[in-house]
Amino acid sequence: MTLPLLLTILVLGELPGSYFTMTTVGDLAVLEGQSVTVPCHYNPQYISHVKYWCYGRMKDFCSSLARTDDPTKAPNVKGRVTIADDPSQHVFTVSMQDLTEGDSGWYWCGVELGGMWVSDSTASLYISVIQGVSVVNSMVSGDEGRSVTVQCLYSKNLRSSEKRWCRSGNWNSCMVTDSEGTFSSGNVLLHDDKDSMFTVTLTQLEMRDSGWYWCGSGQQHGTVHVSVTPQTTTRATVSPVQYQKTTVRTPSVMSINDSHSRPVWESPLVVFGVVLLVMIVSLAFWKLRKQYKKKQKHQRTTIIGQTNDNLTMCPWTEDDYKNTSVIFLNSPAQQVQML
Repeated sequence: MTLPLLLTILVLGELPGSYFTMTTVGDLAVLEGQSVTVPCHYNPQYISHVKYWCYGRMKDFCSSLARTDDPTKAPNVKGRVTIADDPSQHVFTVSMQDLTEGDSGWYWCGVELGGMWVSDSTASLYISVIQGVSVVNSMVSGDEGRSVTVQCLYSKNLRSSEKRWCRSGNWNSCMVTDSEGTFSSGNVLLHDDKDSMFTVTLTQLEMRDSGWYWCGSGQQHGTVHVSVTPQTTTRATVSPVQYQKTTVRTPSVMSINDSHSRPVWESPLVVFGVVLLVMIVSLAFWKLRKQYKKKQKHQRTTIIGQTNDNLTMCPWTEDDYKNTSVIFLNSPAQQVQML
């Protein structure tokens, strides 16, 4: 039992398609009237092989919709299906346009290997074509004071319906397009292309505009979150302030702020202040000296006057002269006293 099993594994291991796995995206949901593009990745050794796209529940019985060897040969659903191979990237892509609910089902990416004992390498996915509304990006953001655009897609059956833009949780905030498919109020603009998409443009964004919204039509809607990024101080003020500082500040301000400016004692303002202070001190000293000399002169005059008043001539006779002595005092007034 062991030997046959090993031989089977070895034989299967040598088959070209046994160790190769085609890869593609997971299951998809697409709105009716929209298009879809599916990438199918294959092994580099199969660059020269034929690639195909088919529809059906079972791989062996699926209906071919497009082939790379002759895209016009297979019934390609009235030209709505196209296929293109990119050997450099080892991938071929399939695009399907204007989908309807009848297009829902299983689809297969395949590489044709040929031969009785070799099965094709394939990968499958399920595509659901639905009615409703969706958004291209469920998370959008914009800078404060600028604008942001939200793209809302809707299915084919909603083309004639009015479109709405509402703030989540507040039905009174809903804005509805008119018969022309437009709406404009304040900082909100709506535009419907009457085919498959309507756009919402929010202008002059404010921080309070951040939050959850939904765009809808009929009973269907798709949600989207809007984020508003606050303006930074750098973006708003740096350039004007730098320009102002480099054009209007005076040399004295520059010398003070400059790390390589001259010492403070070499400043003209400081030198002028020192000179002025010296002049004031000199003038005060001169006035004090003048007042001192004037006062000293006045005191000398007063002393002389007093001396003159004290100088008294005593009466004497000729006989007294002989017995009189004169004494000279060493004083500024040289007072004379008669003894």
